[in-house]
Amino acid sequence: MATQQGRTTAGTPGVAGRRLSTYERWIQQEGVPIVEGYGVEDVTMIPRRPWPRLGGQGAFIDLAGMEGITGMYVAEIPPRGALNPEKHLYEELIYILQGKGATEIWSDGQAKQVFEWGEGSLFSPPLNSRHRLYNGSNEPVFLLSVTNAPIAMDIFHSSEFIFTSQHVFTDRYDGRKNYFEEGPRVDRGVGYGVVWNTNFIPNVKDAEIDPEERKGAGVLITVFEMSDNALVGHMAEWPVGRYHKAHYHGGGAVLLIVKSKGYTLMWPRDLGIRPYEAGHGDKVIRVDWKEGSVVSPPTAWFHQHFNTGPRPARQLALRYGSTKHRVRFHNVMSGEGVYVNVKEGGTLIEYEDEDPQIRRDYEAALRREGIACQMPTQTT
Repeated sequence: MATQQGRTTAGTPGVAGRRLSTYERWIQQEGVPIVEGYGVEDVTMIPRRPWPRLGGQGAFIDLAGMEGITGMYVAEIPPRGALNPEKHLYEELIYILQGKGATEIWSDGQAKQVFEWGEGSLFSPPLNSRHRLYNGSNEPVFLLSVTNAPIAMDIFHSSEFIFTSQHVFTDRYDGRKNYFEEGPRVDRGVGYGVVWNTNFIPNVKDAEIDPEERKGAGVLITVFEMSDNALVGHMAEWPVGRYHKAHYHGGGAVLLIVKSKGYTLMWPRDLGIRPYEAGHGDKVIRVDWKEGSVVSPPTAWFHQHFNTGPRPARQLALRYGSTKHRVRFHNVMSGEGVYVNVKEGGTLIEYEDEDPQIRRDYEAALRREGIACQMPTQTT
């Protein structure tokens, strides 16, 4: 088994000698560090530099599983400081890792709105709206942003167009005063789960999550959609002494840990559902995580999340999969298949079918932590 964490590059991401995409050239030109790998154990600890365009300090994170489908950066706002105003033709989800402050949002012809946020808040500036983030405290603010900038950049190959377009998307943002209040939850019915249509989550760490045991014993999952985006996400939680079922889907998903500690295993589906039995254990990637870690599984890689901490683990997944604005490349590799057994044409490995070494290693990890295993009895 190989253990992998993020590493900082000198500025050129990807394979040496490969021609870079427009997005890759752009993040290199922005002049801040670029962190690569399968995961980063603590995004607040990666090297940052002053960021002239955005303001504050920051760094890009370009994990293997993001695959040019999503982009990610971290930024630090100094005490009582602010980032520069900006707008852009790509969608963005912003999570506050530490600190408190406020965001100012406006579009041409509309009144400015201001809403406050704190640690654990999640929100999305509507597409091409002007926005500015302020630090309202005497401590630094750290934030994580996930975007679909790579797709926009690579299609238009013009950063000037991305940042200066004057089009106002009134169908996405109409300036109404309650836009950044919590919205309603909609139960899609048996087999589909709950979708939370909201443009603001005050605190992901303690938000209500709904039962969804198709992904594992005691697992809770709630999907959310923000700012009429194609880029959406879900919150997932699972109990002490338990782990998720392995599954795979398309690339681009960013998984941020907001509670507990543990690890994630990842391996290409070509290695089969029992990679250790097949003699491929050295090709299984392990990423250790804690609060503030990010992981991004590549396309068609099985991945499985294990809680070894003393409290329930909670994960924030930022990804495609809107129920309102379908994206076909997501539907082809993901969709409802993540809830269906691989033996029935899906992409999920049931507990009874998984490699026995996975359970043995997890039980050993729990013993080292002094935590009892709470997994259901396994049959083979």
